[in-house]
Order: sequence, then structure tokens, then C-alpha cells
Amino acid sequence: MKRILLFCFLTLINFPIFASDSPDTIISKLNDALKNKPHYVRLKEERILNFKKIKSENLTKEQEYNYNKTLYFEYQKFNSDSAIRYVKKNIKIADELQNSDLFNLAQLQLVTLYSTSGKYRESEAILKSINKKKLNPTLLANYYVSYREFFEHYAANSDNKEDRNQIGKYRDSLLTILNPKTLDYKINRIQQDIYHRKYENTQKELIGLLKVTKDDNPQYAMITYLLGKIYEATNQLELKKKYYALSATSDLKNANKDNASLQELASVYYEIGDVDMAYKLTQSAIEDALYCNVQFRTLLMSEVYSIINTVYLEREAQRKTELQLYLLCISLLSLFLIVAIVYVYKQMKRVSRIRTELYETSQKLAELNKDITETNLQLQERNSQLSESNHVKEEYIAHFFSLCSTYINKLENYRIILNKKATAKQFDEIYKMLKSTTLVDNELEELYKNFDIIFLNLYPTFVKDFNALLIKEEQIVLKQGELLNTELRIFALIRLGITDSVKIAAFLRYSLSTIYNYRTRARNKAAVSRNDFEEMVIKIGLISLKS
Repeated sequence: MKRILLFCFLTLINFPIFASDSPDTIISKLNDALKNKPHYVRLKEERILNFKKIKSENLTKEQEYNYNKTLYFEYQKFNSDSAIRYVKKNIKIADELQNSDLFNLAQLQLVTLYSTSGKYRESEAILKSINKKKLNPTLLANYYVSYREFFEHYAANSDNKEDRNQIGKYRDSLLTILNPKTLDYKINRIQQDIYHRKYENTQKELIGLLKVTKDDNPQYAMITYLLGKIYEATNQLELKKKYYALSATSDLKNANKDNASLQELASVYYEIGDVDMAYKLTQSAIEDALYCNVQFRTLLMSEVYSIINTVYLEREAQRKTELQLYLLCISLLSLFLIVAIVYVYKQMKRVSRIRTELYETSQKLAELNKDITETNLQLQERNSQLSESNHVKEEYIAHFFSLCSTYINKLENYRIILNKKATAKQFDEIYKMLKSTTLVDNELEELYKNFDIIFLNLYPTFVKDFNALLIKEEQIVLKQGELLNTELRIFALIRLGITDSVKIAAFLRYSLSTIYNYRTRARNKAAVSRNDFEEMVIKIGLISLKS
């Protein structure tokens, strides 16, 4: 107890020195980084592309090896498949040069990439093929790092105590040969101290490193992540959230797809009850892991995602229930208003018959009749919209139950197939099926196809009416077999009342900037007023529904 109090005291003393940003500012920067993630990825891709352009045709084998090694470092935590491709090129070059040091270095780099992408058997086979005694002393650090990371990745899935002990063993060996003055040495020693629960001194040392490390340094994310781990171990929720957020922001800005901070931060937000933020962070973490092909992180995230996604969907269902209740209340109020207007109208007609001789009164009654007429028109429009809403709701409920039944049957068939393969011990086939995205891609294609069919069933003249709002030269011509294209789907969703670009982007699996560009481009092609364009899209089909 005394040690924990002392640790908290030291935290309070040192905290203002390096934490100049408020928690709200840090979370705001994290949200900005999440929003601009495609931009950071684009910058990374441009940097790699620019480097590739400088390659000469007259490179020696040694120069080509160094060129490939640079691309390996660029891709290592960005796209492991690309990194593997360049390491394999270097293995071939080293073999041609008969240079064992270059060959072993490339092999050790391939070990980490294989274990990252879940190829543990291949990774372990390479490690066992390397004779440590014949290894150049300059490669010992790479050898210990490869072994340590292999057991880190493997233990993340196996949760085996012996595997975790191996991590400590190889980190100890690594510390014996690293230069104590280097940042790598300090971080590895700090990780070892955290493993042995030596939090007080470790926290102070990390604070010192944070003061001299810029936030654009890739090691900045590791330092803040380790601070988050310490505060997690000592049950300091706000500080844990703060430093995981700093680490996640740094990883996003550096386009580091192999990161743990987003996952940890998602768990923190789930713990405090902010399911929306937890869901957003989890989605981003899974997206990064799949992009980089980091299998062990994908598996770690699957359980967390399942829990958060379930709660998120329950909350969304509750919101839909509340919306339906509001619509019912509006309907009842509208009915009451109609009855009231009819009553007023009858009363005014009676007064008009009695006082027809009075010119002034007639004028007032005429004005009142005009107002009532306008109100009736507004009510008719509202009734049309409510009628349309009920019609759409009935159509979609029927299709929803049909789709649910179809997906349940597909899931049952998929389960039966997996069960048969598991019974037959065809684990490689099971792994291929689980790894393949073909099922998801096919289901998305079917989802969009069903959406097109259902929507055009509700609004059969939508394409024609939409083109009527565009200038003739810019009207959309669909390809053979196409019901709707991407641009038409965006405005179909807007016609259904989904005007939020974030929701449209999520449904169509496009970036927010892409959706914004489609909407802007359509307004620029409009034959009507740009400001009224989307409102006129929303009114497409109203007349046919009213009739």
C-alpha cells in the first residue's frame, strides 16, 4: 500500500512537467488523427513511391540489397506482405553473393514478418536453421530480437506461461549486447522491469525519455504505450486513457498499422461506458491489422470487437425504438392538428355565412381561409412524407426478415462445412476459409444488389428523375446489367433520409472524403439550383407514393 501511494505521489510531481495538453485536447487530437488517417497513409505511400522512383538500373548487387532493405523498413509496420517480398529478394541476392552475413540478416527479418502474419511454423523453422555459434556477432542483436518477437506474437494467442518466460529470456540476452546508452536498450530494459512489476523507477525513466523524444519519432508511441501499461497496472484510469491516446495518435500519424494502442484504448472506453468511441477505435484497429496482415492482433481484437459490437448494436436498436416512438407521437399530434384545423375551418365557414354583409369581416375571413389553405398544403406534404415512410418501412421490414432468414441459413451451412472439415481434421482448409475475404465480398455484393432491387422497387423512376435534375451532358448512363452505380446509391440513401456522409461512407465502404466529393460533384452538375439539388432528390417519387 505504501509503495502504491509513493508511486502516485511521484506521478503527481512529475505529471505537469511533460503533460502540457489537457485530456480533452489530447482526445481531440486523437479524433483528428482518426479522421485524417487516409491522409497519413497517402503520405506514407507517396514517400515510398518517391523512393522507388530513384532506383537506378545500374545498381550493384550490394546496392540493390541496401535498396531493398530500406523498403523493408518502410513496409515493416505498414504492409507486411510487401515487406516480405523485398526481404525475399534480399535472400536471393545474398545467396547469389554467397554472403552468409547478408543472408542471415534477411532471414532474421523474414522471421519477424512471418510471425507477425501468423506463419509461426515457417518462422520457427528459419530460427532453428540458423546456427547461433556461426552467426556474426553484429547480428546477435537481430537474432535475439527475432526470437523475442516470435515468442511475443506466439504468446499473444497461446497465452502460455512458458512462452512468456521465453520472451524475458531473450530480452535478457539482448540487453547483454546492446549499448546501454541507446534508446533500444533503455526501452527493452524498461519492458523487462514492467514485466517484473518495478513500476516506480520505470515510470520516472519513461517520463525522462518522453521529455527528449518528439511525437513524430516512432519510439514516442512505444514510450507512451508503456506509460499507459504502467498506469493500467496501478489502476489509474484517466492517466491510462491519456497515454494510450497519445500513443495511438502517434501511430496514426506515422501510418503504423502494427499497433496495440488503439485496441487498449478501445477497452478503456468500453470500461467507462463510451460504446460509440470504443466501437470507432475497435473498427480502426481491426482495419489497420487487416491492412498490414498482422494476424496475432486480428485474433486479439476479435474477442474485444465481438463484445463491443454486441453492445453497440443493442444501443443502436434502442435508438431505433426511441425513434419509432417519436414518429408515433408525431403522427398522433398530426392527427390531432388535422381534427383541430377541420373544426376551425367549419367554424369559420359558419361565421362567413352569418356575416357575409360585412366587408371587413369578409376580408379577415378570406385571409384566414388563405392561411388554412396553406396549412392544409403543409399537412398534405407531411402526410405524404408519413405515408411514404410507412410504405418504405413495410417494404423494408419484409425484405429485412427475408434477408435475416437467408443469412441464418448461410451461417448454418457455413457452420456445417466448418464442422465437417474440423471432424475430418482439415485444419489447413479451415484456416484458408477463415482467412479468405471472399465470403464477405460476396455478401457485400449481394447486399448492394438487394439494396438496388428493393430501392428501385420503391422508386422505379428514380434514375430517370435523378437524371432530369442534371444538365444533359452530365446525365448518368448505367452499364449493361447495372441497376445503380456508386453515385446513384449515395443519392438513393439520401432519398431514404440518410443524409449523414459518415453513415453513407460506412454503408458503402468508402472514405468520408470520397462521399463528400461525389455529393459536391453532383451538385456542380445540377440543372437546378445547387442549394436545392439534394432537397429535390429527397422529393423524387413523392407523387407516385401519394397516389
